[in-house]
Amino acid sequence: MINQLRSHILFSILLLLGCNLAFAQDTSSWTEPFPPHKIAGNLYYVGSRDLASYLITTPEGHVLINSSLEESVPLIRESVEKLGFKFTDIRILLISHAHSDHCAGSAEIVKQTGAKYWVMEQDADAVQNGGAKKPRIGKGDYTQFPPAKVDRRLKDGEEVKLGDAVLVAHLTPGHTPGCTTWTMQVTDNGKALNAVIIGSPNVNPGYVLVGNKNYPGIATDYEKTFRVLKALPVDLFLGAHGGYYGMEAKHALLGKGDANPFIDPAGYMRYVEDRESAFQKEWEKQKAGK
Repeated sequence: MINQLRSHILFSILLLLGCNLAFAQDTSSWTEPFPPHKIAGNLYYVGSRDLASYLITTPEGHVLINSSLEESVPLIRESVEKLGFKFTDIRILLISHAHSDHCAGSAEIVKQTGAKYWVMEQDADAVQNGGAKKPRIGKGDYTQFPPAKVDRRLKDGEEVKLGDAVLVAHLTPGHTPGCTTWTMQVTDNGKALNAVIIGSPNVNPGYVLVGNKNYPGIATDYEKTFRVLKALPVDLFLGAHGGYYGMEAKHALLGKGDANPFIDPAGYMRYVEDRESAFQKEWEKQKAGK
């Protein structure tokens, strides 16, 4: 019992450190390679040290979630192939939301694989237009990226099916109007597990929550997002950035016990509640004119 308690405390500390790194936006970790690994069942991690990309494999081809940056494409391809799968077998490309760190590589991945690109309808125009309606000032602006054709516009709650894989697109807006949280069930060691890949509940620096002429309902959308996230059944806690769920710390625990370290419903709820608290604090600050 004492050893279990000690392990839980250490695990919680590592998770919080991982989350803090994500909130600090340490972009050097966005392009740093990280060992691709199996999360559970047919769900794999193929991203960098912080920009998360996920591969869902089936006998009929594969689904990729998040193309990340333009320079991320070779890294993702190498990760897929290290796991023993063919990059060109990717049939469907999905994203968490229309920011460059999650979708700038999409046009190139579609070009290399011929995959169909499916995006939540509220983000689809931005994806096809290349993001913000202003001259592109460079790769450092996360609101701009190479445009890519959207083959299907997804609706809230719509299922994406390929082979025996079924993913559900949950609209969790605010961070972007079409920010998407993906859920799916995977079978691991004969047990069904609910995987949740959070799109983003974060309020970025400079976000206007009060009197936003370009996005009038942004605060209401964030409130909806937290209601949705808190209601989802979750076993496997995942996200658009590895730092959301303490990916590095959990990966280090792989193979060191019988338990799957990515099974963390309590950590999921702590993360969601922390991000809701941060949103509420910023919203109240802006309402007070500070």
